[in-house]
Amino acid sequence: MRKLELHWQILIGMLLGILFGFAMTQVTWGIDFVSDWIQPLGTIFVKLLKLIAIPLILASLVKGISDLKDISKFKNIGLRTIGTYIVTTVVAITIGLLLVNVIKPGNGISEETVTKLTDTYAGDAGVTSKLEEASRQKESGPLQFLVDMVPDNAFSAMSDNALMLQVIFFAIILAISMLLIGEKSAKPLKDFFDSLNDVVLKMVDLIMLTAPYAVFALLAGVVVSSSDPDLLLALLKYAGVVVLGLFLMIVFYSIVVTAYTKKNPFWFLKEMSPAQLLAFSTSSSAATLPVTMERVEEHIGVDKEVSSFVLPVGATINMDGTSLYQGVAAVFISQALGFDLTFSGQLTIILTALLASIGSAAVPGAGMVMLVIVLESIGFPSDKLAIGLALIFAVDRPLDMCRTIVNVTGDAMVSMVVAKSVGKLGDPHVEEWDDHLDQVKGS
Repeated sequence: MRKLELHWQILIGMLLGILFGFAMTQVTWGIDFVSDWIQPLGTIFVKLLKLIAIPLILASLVKGISDLKDISKFKNIGLRTIGTYIVTTVVAITIGLLLVNVIKPGNGISEETVTKLTDTYAGDAGVTSKLEEASRQKESGPLQFLVDMVPDNAFSAMSDNALMLQVIFFAIILAISMLLIGEKSAKPLKDFFDSLNDVVLKMVDLIMLTAPYAVFALLAGVVVSSSDPDLLLALLKYAGVVVLGLFLMIVFYSIVVTAYTKKNPFWFLKEMSPAQLLAFSTSSSAATLPVTMERVEEHIGVDKEVSSFVLPVGATINMDGTSLYQGVAAVFISQALGFDLTFSGQLTIILTALLASIGSAAVPGAGMVMLVIVLESIGFPSDKLAIGLALIFAVDRPLDMCRTIVNVTGDAMVSMVVAKSVGKLGDPHVEEWDDHLDQVKGS
């Protein structure tokens, strides 16, 4: 019997996890059982992905840049990457603003629902922590993101996944320096990073063997910890606008893939589906990064010279799905609470959401911090910020899962576009976890 492809295995695991989670909410001991015995399996899987994220970024980026014979190619790749990411982010925010202004989901929220949501979530630890983090970020200077990008200790940066930009900075400086000392002097170090890259990619293959079981555990945990169903239904129109916008972004990516790279968009989405499903399950672009890189390089055919730079940078600064959500959420909150939002205010949302996405961490919940910054930029009353966050907090986690899919898909699309523009988009070369197993098996 033919083995099911990975994306089908993961999808089945997700569906079973959702059904199992709902079933467990119907028995008195079910929620505790899932929290104690099922959810930890998903947590271990996410930790394993995060474990290899920094070594993978370091090894692949150093290998990719040090393989370049012409250092000017790196400048071309860098400029095209940043430029394309800015364009896709502006497109995402614009789509979100157009939809929320046409559909007006905030006009359908009753005073009773606002009061109930406020009473339930305004004092929630999750809301207050986001307000505190946004306040800390706002107090920093305009060039603080550049200061934060430069590490004062490379080993300290590599010990914290939140400092991914610092690792990228160090890897770029190291790789460029290797090019400048000449091929002969750099060869021992280059051989080390080449080997490290192969080992970490093999670790990705091994970890992915557990993916179907891990997403089962993750989704079951999400379901049993979900909010009041009545409150979720009250916010259905708002959530629908966000999901529609995210769907239109996937359509936009597909059009770009077809028009520029001449690849079949359905093939592109199929090859990226394991990474998309993991992005949905983990709500983290950073945790999904090792899988995204493996799919883009081996299954789509993007050269490592391109993917090793474009994807780590994208996981950190490119958050199309999150930026779209900023626009929808800011206008929705303004509509629901009667705050008059002018056209210039909406232009401010585009600029602020673009800048906020660059400095935001690729972790679950970062979008809420960005949203506070966006709301403050349009003059939203500070005493109502907690109420505004409370309005959307109930559906933030499921929407976070959905927008992470768009973030990851956008990164993959940009890597294809940049690779095509520099002649580095080739044929797929899939490697399996057991390709070299015969070399280590006894007779």
